[in-house]
Amino acid sequence: IFEGIASKMSILGLKKKQPKTFKVKVITMDAEMEFSCEVKWKGKDLFDLVCRTVGLRETWFFGLRYTVKDTYAWLKTEKRVLDQEVPKDSPITFHFLAKFFPEKVEEELVQEITQHLFFLQVKKQILDEEIFCSPEASVLLASYAVQAKYGDYEPNFHKPGFLAQDELLPKRVLMQYQMTADMWEEKITAWYAEHRGIARDEAEMDYLKIAQDLDMYGVSYFAITQNKRDTDLLLGVDAQGLHIYSPNSKLNPNKSFPWSGIRNISYSEKEFTIKPLDKKKDVFKFYSSQLRVNKLILQLCIGNHDLFMRRRKVDSIEVQQMKSQAKEEKARKKVERQILAREKQMREEAERAKEEMERRLFQLQDEARLANEALLRSEETADLLAEKAQIAEEEAKLLAHKAAEAEQERQRIEATALKTKEEKRLMEQKMREAEQLAVKLVEQSERRSKEADHLKQDLTEAKDAERRAKQKLLEITKTSYPVQKTITLTKTSRLFPFLMTLRSCVNKTDSKHLQDQLKELKSEIESLKLEEQQQQAGVYSLRNEARVQTPELTRYKSVVLPLNRQLTHCSQAVIENKNLFLTDLPG
Repeated sequence: IFEGIASKMSILGLKKKQPKTFKVKVITMDAEMEFSCEVKWKGKDLFDLVCRTVGLRETWFFGLRYTVKDTYAWLKTEKRVLDQEVPKDSPITFHFLAKFFPEKVEEELVQEITQHLFFLQVKKQILDEEIFCSPEASVLLASYAVQAKYGDYEPNFHKPGFLAQDELLPKRVLMQYQMTADMWEEKITAWYAEHRGIARDEAEMDYLKIAQDLDMYGVSYFAITQNKRDTDLLLGVDAQGLHIYSPNSKLNPNKSFPWSGIRNISYSEKEFTIKPLDKKKDVFKFYSSQLRVNKLILQLCIGNHDLFMRRRKVDSIEVQQMKSQAKEEKARKKVERQILAREKQMREEAERAKEEMERRLFQLQDEARLANEALLRSEETADLLAEKAQIAEEEAKLLAHKAAEAEQERQRIEATALKTKEEKRLMEQKMREAEQLAVKLVEQSERRSKEADHLKQDLTEAKDAERRAKQKLLEITKTSYPVQKTITLTKTSRLFPFLMTLRSCVNKTDSKHLQDQLKELKSEIESLKLEEQQQQAGVYSLRNEARVQTPELTRYKSVVLPLNRQLTHCSQAVIENKNLFLTDLPG
């Protein structure tokens, strides 16, 4: 009995020791969450808990994904969590991701959280190169991602290098071109600056609208083979339908089966059969070797087809309510954004006004400081000017005194100048008179020189007459002596006074009287010549005339020749006096 009781108690104890909960870690695109789940929870219980925690109501796009043996699977909602092939780790890790993608994101994604989760997932797929994107589209998408993260571009705040820590472009794009990180940042910033005024949710929606046009957007790829040729192919499942690709090309499908053209999809172990709606078209079959993958393919096909059919029906009341609330929320947020924009603008204007007032204040302070400095300088300048004015006044008095003295000196110099001018005029007059006198003296000297020459000539003629008389006297010596003697004495007695007067005139250097005397002497000599010529006929008296005339002629020579020399010296003296006089004249 005791042993039975003990065994029962041990069984009850073991049952009590078994855990009733398990740990779960859910990783979303922007957060990690941990939950304590009950053992009996189904997949739907955990999924609903995560959606409530995130605040998501558009639950039909998402699911919890986990990894099993190098492949991934989605947690089924109708089965218990622990009954599925989930990892046995603690905590069990799930990824909360979008399982199905909308055809048109702008029309189907209602909630902002839904848009945000899709934006983060698609962005990661593009950066991980799960979705092919051209370099141009990558730069444009990166600019919207930057707008969603940083808001409007502010040159003063967003300095070069602010995107250095952000992953914005696929590595394939970065390696494709020989460009530095700064060059890529410059290109992204150029687009980013044009998105001013776009809110975060709008930037994320613009990102998704561009991304949904990419060829690999929302497509899940699986490796398959065709039954007849065993050719390796790729099966793509997305919101539009099923697509068959070549293994090396995931962009352009070889064949497509839209959901609207598919009548049925059947699955039998490894074989899939796609029956077109048009019975005339051939049935397409393909094979997949892994059973787990086949179940996943079938699950994705059923879910995408259900959403395809759901989109073409009238929205449920829940969806209509969500859209109405979302519309009201967007309108409210738009109004709030407008208010915020106005407040921001007003704040910016206030800040600008404040900065302007501060700048004006600083300017006024600078002006006041400069004015004070200028005032101090002006006071110093005023003192200096006062000293200078006093000095200038003293200098003015001194200058006035000097000016009076200068005026007196000017008057004196002016009087002296007038006197000098008068003296100069008198000197010039005297000079002109002296020049005239010198000219007259030179003329008189020249005339006297000519008269002396005439006298020399007369003496020469007298000598010749004497010589001729001597010759005649030799011929006639006896008969005519007394008469001729008388005549000669008479002539000599008439000439002698003139010669004596001439000597006295020369000694006295009376030029005018000398000139008159020379003229008289010349006339007397000429008269004597005439008388001599008239008396040459009386040959009988020539011997006596010669006897008496010889001493008289000798006396005449002794008087006339010195007179000639004195005239010459007188002429030279006159010329020298003229030169000396001209030298002594002023100016």
